[in-house]
Amino acid sequence: MKITSLIGLLIVGGVAFLAAGCAEEQESTGPPPPAPPEYADKHMPAGWWTDEKIIAEGKEIFEGVKNIDVNCASCHGKDGKPVKAGARDFRKSERMKQYSDSVWFWRISEGVPNTKMKAWKSKLSEEDRWKAMAYERTFGLKGLGYDVAKKDWVPVAELGKAAPAAGGATPAAGAPGEAKPVAGDGKAPAATPAKDAPKKDGK
Repeated sequence: MKITSLIGLLIVGGVAFLAAGCAEEQESTGPPPPAPPEYADKHMPAGWWTDEKIIAEGKEIFEGVKNIDVNCASCHGKDGKPVKAGARDFRKSERMKQYSDSVWFWRISEGVPNTKMKAWKSKLSEEDRWKAMAYERTFGLKGLGYDVAKKDWVPVAELGKAAPAAGGATPAAGAPGEAKPVAGDGKAPAATPAKDAPKKDGK
């Protein structure tokens, strides 16, 4: 009688454990939290989404060629297919589109709490973290770049192009506090004075 009760408790406990595990997995598929203030304004350097040299260097970092202490591929797989349970699958485009460049960079830098994802900011310079990310994005978001103004992943050819404004209004070149806009980084180009603008002396 006691053995039967014990077996019953073990079965119930096992089912509860599996359910809890599924709940955690389900929760992790929701949108990631926003980047904290110290990372919110960090964005991919201008032109790096399409720079083949940067992407090639990112591949070396990702695969542990440049720094033997850092080998992203040992968990995420050389082809982006995870080789360790729980590692983010960079090939899942729809999931990865939920990450802004700031959030992605934050995760690389600080790691992810309660997971095996470590913080890499002590092992990789800021430049190298961006390079690794430029390469990681090629698994599921190849040909796309994060547009800061639109807050979305767009084809790299569309980076920096202003979205049509409602009512014909001209969109602002950039929000207050943003870095000076540079073509190719997802921000609108800086305004330039008109050629025929009057000079100060009226001539």
